[in-house]
Amino acid sequence: QVQLVESGGGLVQPGGSLTLACVASGSIFNINAMGWYRQAPGKQRELVASVNRAVPDYAASVKGRFTISRDYAKDTMYLQMNSLKPDDTAVYYCNVAGLRKFDWGPGTRVTVSS
Repeated sequence: QVQLVESGGGLVQPGGSLTLACVASGSIFNINAMGWYRQAPGKQRELVASVNRAVPDYAASVKGRFTISRDYAKDTMYLQMNSLKPDDTAVYYCNVAGLRKFDWGPGTRVTVSS
């Protein structure tokens, strides 16, 4: 079973930027669709960005501000987040963007606040 570990979160002011990383303990090379999810306090987990065979897709709330990318050689995925807003505050997770997911990792907390 592949384990996913997210990192890169932190406290940032509105308008700031962060880059999240997701490292897989095993090969995810053959997983076509991977995604970044987030769960804000009191809300359900939602998919905010995915990449399927190098084709990205974004939730409307983050389009134009977030960029998802994968390094297939390193079994790593990234989420570049710009122009952060307080509504982006959440715990961010990576996983398969499909029905058959790996176990969820610990996530990385992003707090956007002045």
